Amino acid sequence: MASLEASLSPLIQRWLEWDQDPVTRSEIEQLRDSGQAAELGKRLQKRIQFGTAGLRGRMAAGFSCMNSLTVIQASQGLAKYLRDNHSDLVPRGVIVGYDARHNSAKFATLAANAFIAQEIPVWFLSGPAVTPAVPYGVMDMRALAGVMITASHNPAQDNGYKVYFKNGCQINSPMDKEISDSIDQNLEPWPNAWTDSPDGAFFHPKTYEELLPRYTTRVWHYSKSTVQDWMYPRPFVYTPLHGVGGLVLPALCRSLGITDFTTVAEQVEPDPNFPTLPFPNPEESGALDLAVETADREGKTLIIANDPDADRFAAAEKVEGSWFFFTGNHMGALLASHLFDCLENIDTDTRVAVLNSAVSTTMLEKMAAAKGIYFEESLTGFKWMGNTARKLEESGYYVTFAFEEALGYMFPEVCYDKDGITAAMVFLSAQARWATQGLTPYTKLQQLFAEYGHHETLNNYFRSPNPDTSVALFDSIRAGPFRSEMRLGPFKIHRWRDMTEGYDSGTEDKSPKLPADKGSQMLTLWLDRDVRFTIRASGTEAKVKYYIESCSSSREQATEAVCDTLRAILKEWIQPFSPLLTYNKQLPTSSGYILRLD
Repeated sequence: MASLEASLSPLIQRWLEWDQDPVTRSEIEQLRDSGQAAELGKRLQKRIQFGTAGLRGRMAAGFSCMNSLTVIQASQGLAKYLRDNHSDLVPRGVIVGYDARHNSAKFATLAANAFIAQEIPVWFLSGPAVTPAVPYGVMDMRALAGVMITASHNPAQDNGYKVYFKNGCQINSPMDKEISDSIDQNLEPWPNAWTDSPDGAFFHPKTYEELLPRYTTRVWHYSKSTVQDWMYPRPFVYTPLHGVGGLVLPALCRSLGITDFTTVAEQVEPDPNFPTLPFPNPEESGALDLAVETADREGKTLIIANDPDADRFAAAEKVEGSWFFFTGNHMGALLASHLFDCLENIDTDTRVAVLNSAVSTTMLEKMAAAKGIYFEESLTGFKWMGNTARKLEESGYYVTFAFEEALGYMFPEVCYDKDGITAAMVFLSAQARWATQGLTPYTKLQQLFAEYGHHETLNNYFRSPNPDTSVALFDSIRAGPFRSEMRLGPFKIHRWRDMTEGYDSGTEDKSPKLPADKGSQMLTLWLDRDVRFTIRASGTEAKVKYYIESCSSSREQATEAVCDTLRAILKEWIQPFSPLLTYNKQLPTSSGYILRLD
């Protein structure tokens, strides 16, 4: 204990020298005075890591957490990186936005101070903003970069720091490492770093008042362009899950004459405490319960939702008296089908491309092939899909759409990141169009299954106590006999891809076509019964996620295959490894079948 306390003393002293936030200073002082060395070690001995997702974590005092000081440090490193490496573009400035979470406005102000210190103009979005407005704004205003303070769908105690470059995409390798190195060289707060009211020639507030109408106009024109004749959607219920979508989508709908909808009263106003749900993620079971109650009370049969920063979109439909919740894969196929129909009048010489992530459904690739559209697989995350779309455009492709199964959809004509506002408007346009064909979103999905095969998925996660445990799990899998014997329980393994080690048994040179990443953990296997599954360690949460899909001529066969696959993963990989990994005992497949694990 004495040696630990001795090593902590200079870290405590440094924190108290640098931190001018009375709340977090007090936290460290109280931990010091009460002798909580172990907790101080967790807080101070490791730094929160800056990567391609920027920063995201729990708000608390300490170098390992999200707080005013670590935001200042990240911003100073980013500002110095931009000044040193892109000085000719510095006059374009940086857009800084924030959502409605606790401390988001304060963190945004502190970030602005760093750019101002480097004489980089700051276009400050004063007022809680939807995340897609920032990547849209970077392109619209030809800014050098953008910063969005948000933790997206994380719990109330979290916050984050998301960075976009001049191409409107999230930063990617190797830029993230270069910015991280710059942060490490600029840790001590600069003069005026703690100013709470920046001003001067380089500070331009209220930009959101100018940018938001341009963004919503762009969304409207794009969604309208996907139908020949604008039609009104059927009545629906909308929830922004206590987030900033409620400040944008209802007003956008009403401005277009869409008035037959109801907002969930308890969730329509931004509330950083998320009082009606512990996990404000529309993927989570129960997240849309209040929307269902509202819809049932009012006799409406369609629900749409955004997550708290409005970059994700979800929908549900009442089918024969029960609610059907569309997965991200369902919605990706539905939106793609609608957009493909819009391409019928496009110039035949135009090369069209679509993307989805390696953990998303294989259905998009089949749909694209049937239409003669180029398909490309991407690594997980829109930092990859956005930049891949840009490269395809540079090669002469028109990229119409990209998505991943975690309720994220990108429309490059609006922005190069996931965009829940545009997704909602395109979905409403599509739903109105399908209605003229006697179809609902659910029956349209069944029509697509009949054409391309029933694609059943079972996506969920194991909770991991820490990143080291997650890495140890993957090491144990690789050390096992599975790759050499090419078997997993009752399944034959037809192909094994390891994106960490850069191995793919399905290519001629045994190297994956996607870029390998030794800093991540990700395996994909192709099995009997047309099963493909991926298991990966999350980069932003304490989870090991898995994604299982089977395609069959019937829902029953596909459902049985994904359930058998999960049982094999549990028996062969998870249970022998560690009791520290926990998981849900009742899991829904994409069609609603509940798998019970005893």
